[in-house]
Amino acid sequence: MPSLPLTATGLRKAYTLHGQRLDILRGASLEARPGETLAIVGRSGAGKSTLLHVLGGLDRPEAGDVFIHGRGLYALRAGRRTRLRAEAIGFVFQAYHLLPEMDIAENVMLPGMALGRHSRRALRARAEALLERVGLADRLRHTPLELSGGEQQRAAIARALMNEPPVI
Repeated sequence: MPSLPLTATGLRKAYTLHGQRLDILRGASLEARPGETLAIVGRSGAGKSTLLHVLGGLDRPEAGDVFIHGRGLYALRAGRRTRLRAEAIGFVFQAYHLLPEMDIAENVMLPGMALGRHSRRALRARAEALLERVGLADRLRHTPLELSGGEQQRAAIARALMNEPPVI
């Protein structure tokens, strides 16, 4: 039986604020099946972003683990974990994190550039195709500051799709 794209078991994470320990994740677990859409809902401050950061390998849990196609994310050394993130996870950040000095097509190309598998020309063609899919074909050379919030969000979605990750 093939392993699931994403599983997490017993995730625990706490922060210390003003000398007080705040337990944010208290044994969180989940399974994501191929093609499945999951929603993480809860009140503000409940730990949704913390959970996503831990699932994406951006923030290490105090306990528990995350598995991507059966591979323990936090058992990997930092460089291999970074590579696995680039290959297997497409991020759409809440604040988009588009680089203002680059045009939108270049921003979308970034995950592909990180892997270094394709030529710049091939990456540009893929970025342009993705931007066309999200309705931004006429804005390829615009910088993030020249786009509306909704357009920036769609560019961030295109960037998340760049490497065809199994998890977004």
